[in-house]
Amino acid sequence: MRMAGILLFALACWCGAALPGLSQTTPGGEGAAAQTGTGAANADPEWPLASVRVGVVLDGYYSLNFNRSSSRLNQLRNFDVSSHQFSLNMAKVVLDSPAEPLGFRMDLGFGRALDLIHGAESSPHIMRHVLQAFATYRPAGAGGLTLDFGKFVTTAGAEVIETHRNWNYSRSLLFAWAIPYYHFGLRASLPLGRHFTGGLALVNGWNNVEDNNTGKTFGFFGTLAGSRISWAQSYYGGPEKSHVNRGWRHLYDTTVLLTPHSRAAMYLNFDYGKEGAAAVFREGAAAELAGGRWVGIAGAARLEVNRWFALAPRLEWFHDADGFATGTPQKLKELTLTGELRLAPGVVTRVEFRRDWSNRPFFERGAGQPLSRQQSTVLVGLLACFGMNTRGQK
Repeated sequence: MRMAGILLFALACWCGAALPGLSQTTPGGEGAAAQTGTGAANADPEWPLASVRVGVVLDGYYSLNFNRSSSRLNQLRNFDVSSHQFSLNMAKVVLDSPAEPLGFRMDLGFGRALDLIHGAESSPHIMRHVLQAFATYRPAGAGGLTLDFGKFVTTAGAEVIETHRNWNYSRSLLFAWAIPYYHFGLRASLPLGRHFTGGLALVNGWNNVEDNNTGKTFGFFGTLAGSRISWAQSYYGGPEKSHVNRGWRHLYDTTVLLTPHSRAAMYLNFDYGKEGAAAVFREGAAAELAGGRWVGIAGAARLEVNRWFALAPRLEWFHDADGFATGTPQKLKELTLTGELRLAPGVVTRVEFRRDWSNRPFFERGAGQPLSRQQSTVLVGLLACFGMNTRGQK
């Protein structure tokens, strides 16, 4: 019921802005304003609304974990966490209006993915159903300058939150543990020549709408794109500890994407992150908030065998040197092989085998059994997209 109310509210706001007969008025309306001669001065400013595109995404799966963990959870995953059961990963509605010159985007939904994305969020619970909500301004004659304000997904990473926009069903270790999901604040981007687009951001921090301190996080990003190769880079830096502006967190992310053929592509993704420790005084006693560092590299490829079948292998290595990301100092590797079958336009199923390794006993097994250094899973996912091209923004 709560989710239905959110969607009805969003659609009502859109209809109220787009349809003259449904726009909000006050008693007396235009007649009273015309009689006093002050209507132009007191009227609410209005922007013409461009066409609104609507999209729907449905994403569910069934997973088997060969470790048969007693918790029925897949360790180190961020979305496909449930095993031995059917699970709704995401159901999402997208409202998108192009900036001409003012537009907006709202992604509203529910499912296990949105719960996990907002696991550290301290803002009201309703924000867990809002994946993105931002206004876009693209002034005429500004050379393509684009300004966004609100809640938007990060620019870092080779993958995105929406499963259908990725090559594999599960997300990489780098996506799960090395980078943020989203930010709240202001970002700007500008094309500089034919092949390069650069941008910067000033946001509250990592994965929060309401800031947990008085400092701000700075972001810088850019993409150099050619006909067969593109190179994207992102940096985010700022204080992320609660109530403390010391011990900055830094992240550098870079991805090289190669497209040698219309049916073949591959990428290489590298991440390095570090957060400094910070000494604090609480209730007259000194304490130190720990930091940490992490580094990883991932490579993946996608080959479209024909119009209805594709294969996508992925291999990666991740070193959580201080246990800052995963809670355990460890070196991790994973191998994934995904087969995709296109059932109909906008509808695909994916069958995926994944193997994870750690140099430490980390993965759960059955009740009473010791932890394992390996984990193998098999997953079948079903994805359906309706309406607009519900792209995953980066």
